Amino acid sequence: MVRIYPRRKHFGIHQIQSIISGMKKLFLLCSLISVLLSFASASELQAARIAASLDDNALAAQVLMTGIDGRQALSSSARASLERIPAGGIMLFRYNLDSSRDDIKRLLSETANLVAGRTGIPPLMAVDHEGGLVHRFGTVVERLPSAYSFWEMAQRQGRDAALAHAETLYLRSALEIRELGITMVLAPVVEILDEENVAFLASRSYGPDSDFVQAAASVFVRSMDAAGIACVLKHFPGNSAADPHYAFSTLNAPKQVLDEMVLPFAGIISSLQPSAVMLSHAVVPAVESGRNASLSRHVIESWLRRELGFQGIALSDDYAMDAVAATGLSPAAAAVQALNSGIDMIMVWPGNIAAVHTAILQALSNGQLSRERLEQAASRIIAEKIRYRLIN
Repeated sequence: MVRIYPRRKHFGIHQIQSIISGMKKLFLLCSLISVLLSFASASELQAARIAASLDDNALAAQVLMTGIDGRQALSSSARASLERIPAGGIMLFRYNLDSSRDDIKRLLSETANLVAGRTGIPPLMAVDHEGGLVHRFGTVVERLPSAYSFWEMAQRQGRDAALAHAETLYLRSALEIRELGITMVLAPVVEILDEENVAFLASRSYGPDSDFVQAAASVFVRSMDAAGIACVLKHFPGNSAADPHYAFSTLNAPKQVLDEMVLPFAGIISSLQPSAVMLSHAVVPAVESGRNASLSRHVIESWLRRELGFQGIALSDDYAMDAVAATGLSPAAAAVQALNSGIDMIMVWPGNIAAVHTAILQALSNGQLSRERLEQAASRIIAEKIRYRLIN
């Protein structure tokens, strides 16, 4: 029997060089991934150590984001409140920011230094900065176009032109507001516009096309990130026609449809690892009936974290809104329930912060809320502060 062996493949010098080059690139890529993972692990460990070192008062304060009174300087009441409750985040409004550039910088610096002086941890200095109707800076910062205007531009001039224009504007704006002391923006809106939510979102959405919403929102996140500003995607998993500030809101859609609605969230979470996601106050019966998404463990832990892989800060909007009040929960009771459901940071109006902070401390004391869960929430917040170099 004659056995026939396959011919051996002989590689030329150029093929060998190409293989070696590919192996080098693969090695460099693996090394880079290893370094990034090591950095992430080190940051997480550092954040966990810091959170564990905080006393109960400071730990309960770290998971709160609140507003301040003051224009040019903190009011005496705001100063006293932050000395008692050194909040992990400060939410800034038009009345704080409608002044000169130097006045804004002075106010933000004074506030950040006061909080950092109490705990050693600077707060996130946050603002709504979507563009269009949502503009908080008066004339000091150029108003961005609405999100929807980029979709309109894409229809006229093409997607690439619209995204390039968005990048130019967003990068310029990011550098401008970071120089003032802003370190977090509550944007972009990542909801796909549809026949129902248009009544609430209107021009705040990047339009009805899922791919364009993801692409444009990604440009926003990358631009802010380049200037050292953390972004908050909102509002997961979506909204109905009802404005949750003033009415009970229900998102009636089967889970399969909901999964399509959140594709822009999923894509940005996977590719850019954004700092935070704001949860909607809408009730989502297909996931958990009778409970706002911002209070639902099924929405936060099962869907947002396990299904979509989100590892950052789960942020709530203010629980004083009518969409939550309609369920009979006070902001204080909602805050404790939210933390137990997986929310990491709670937005709270200054008038309610003392009651919310006290409720968290009482829940810690009576076992309704574990210190382990509160440390986990604070660790995620602190990890983002390390990521954006607010903490060395």
